[in-house]
Amino acid sequence: MLDPNCLFCKIIERKIPATIVYEDELCLGFKDINPVAPVHVLFIPKRHIVSLAEAKEEKDLIGYILTTMARYAEIEGLEKDGYRIVNNTGKYGGQTVFHIHFHLLSGRFLLWPPG
Repeated sequence: MLDPNCLFCKIIERKIPATIVYEDELCLGFKDINPVAPVHVLFIPKRHIVSLAEAKEEKDLIGYILTTMARYAEIEGLEKDGYRIVNNTGKYGGQTVFHIHFHLLSGRFLLWPPG
């Protein structure tokens, strides 16, 4: 089920434009509108889940999205120099859109700690 007030649900429904780089029946990958790395792609499930905190029973879907991101990274040649996958959960975790999403970052050296 999608949330009619959610930015990412509107992208899934094509009510808001996005540069989509991956899509299948379960998830969608699109370029971040404010990239922090040369490669910055968001992967989201095609149904509304607020955050990882609310996805405790969704291990199959979360695992699917993460392995899909790894396959996408391999196809794009990101494995050579590496990449990072990030999930922000809740206000203190830096989540700003409350539809679970995972950032795939690559194309530059990524510092640690992140911030």
